[in-house]
Amino acid sequence: MDSRPLLSSGGIIFMTLYLSSLILIGVWGRLKRKEESLSDFYLAGRGMGFFVLFLTLYATQYSGNTIVGYAGKAYREGYTVLVTVAFMMSVIGGYLLFAPKLYRISKKLNFITVGDYIQHRYKSRVLTIIAVSLLILALGNFILTNLKAIGHIVEATTGGQISFAYGVLALSLIMVIYETLGGLRSVAWTDVIQGIILLLGCALIFIAIEYQYGGLTSTAEYFITERPDAWSPPTWEEKRLWLSTLLIVMFGISIYPQAIQRIYAAKNEKTLKRSLQFMVFMPLVTTFFIVVIGIVGSAQIPGLGRDGSEQITLVLLSDIAKNIPGIEYVIILFVTAAVAAIMSTVDSALLAISSLFTQDLYRVGRPYSSERHLTFMGKLFSWIIMGIMAYLAIHLPQTIWRLMEIKLEILSQVAPVILLGINIKSLHKRAVLSGLLVGTGVAFGIMVANWEGLIGSARPWGFHAGLWGLLANLITIGIVSLIINSTESKLISEK
Repeated sequence: MDSRPLLSSGGIIFMTLYLSSLILIGVWGRLKRKEESLSDFYLAGRGMGFFVLFLTLYATQYSGNTIVGYAGKAYREGYTVLVTVAFMMSVIGGYLLFAPKLYRISKKLNFITVGDYIQHRYKSRVLTIIAVSLLILALGNFILTNLKAIGHIVEATTGGQISFAYGVLALSLIMVIYETLGGLRSVAWTDVIQGIILLLGCALIFIAIEYQYGGLTSTAEYFITERPDAWSPPTWEEKRLWLSTLLIVMFGISIYPQAIQRIYAAKNEKTLKRSLQFMVFMPLVTTFFIVVIGIVGSAQIPGLGRDGSEQITLVLLSDIAKNIPGIEYVIILFVTAAVAAIMSTVDSALLAISSLFTQDLYRVGRPYSSERHLTFMGKLFSWIIMGIMAYLAIHLPQTIWRLMEIKLEILSQVAPVILLGINIKSLHKRAVLSGLLVGTGVAFGIMVANWEGLIGSARPWGFHAGLWGLLANLITIGIVSLIINSTESKLISEK
């Protein structure tokens, strides 16, 4: 990879001003707080209108996984990765299975976290703690993947003058500062800026690549002559993997705790539904554009290894900068968009972890704590978790895509707790708890067996460990529900 800085001194100044503005927004969010309470800090007073809600949902859903992970996967695997557009569209289907109903309940009962709903629905502290702990684990993984992405971007854009590790540490510090200053109010306002920049950046770099390299048309001609195997139809195993990925994306992403926070924070149900309707179309102007960049990169700059492929977007930008006068402004915007996408995701995940820890774990042991004390503890936990994730991002070797899959496999085990619970009134807490434990055990069992070399793949027969876990989860719920219903029926008849 070219070691020259991708950004000029002007670009670095622009990035510095942008990052400084985020801290100022954090200060502004703190000044605008209405009260020192968990509800105000974590839900911004429950008054988000359509414009802010839509952009904060958009900026949160599209992250470093999209900008770096999807492009890298498309570089390695080619045209088949276009199916990820459908994956991201399926997320909205997942939301619509529960979001409107959950909003109505949360409005009535003043929920702050998804754990509040789980405790209200099942009246089981054990179930709530286990589900929340899994969500925190998944969110920690989420932060980890995005910190790895941001490290790659900083290192590439500065030509290695700022190392991967220092990039991770510096931007982690900025994020945790503005998040703990203003809570969701600051996070949502920064998301508005970041969402707009992300959308413009993806569109402009897509146009630049179409202009410079001929886009998919020229790339298709290259594959026909140089890599005809790339046009082979997907095998049955690949099709099963597509189905598996679609399902874990649909059930995993739709129950992101940070997304559920935004469902709670909507001004009204109409605003929530309109935001979700617009979100359906965003994969066409985000995921699609990024995947095309990865595919074009595989034709233009072949031979990159695993780590190199996850920097393909930046490699192409560096190559374009040599040939198109004035492209620097587009590059600055895109690099800012990439950083914005990651920061909007990390700050949201960090805020969600903080709220889950404070409301659903810490408050249980300290039920008489003041709102001020609880808010302080949530902020303190944010600093601790960010420090741990920054350390792991620097030292763990896994690809961003694989880390993202692990996160979704964990989240999928919690999905039945929410989706079935909100739609099946007769569902018993013992059935859900049993399903959650069995499903999580199966998913982790397959992953660990693969890591230890006991089985050859983390995706037996083309299906993710998380999907096998989800299947075991649902079967267990069904069996235990039948046993409980049969026992209750027998007791009634005996009376």
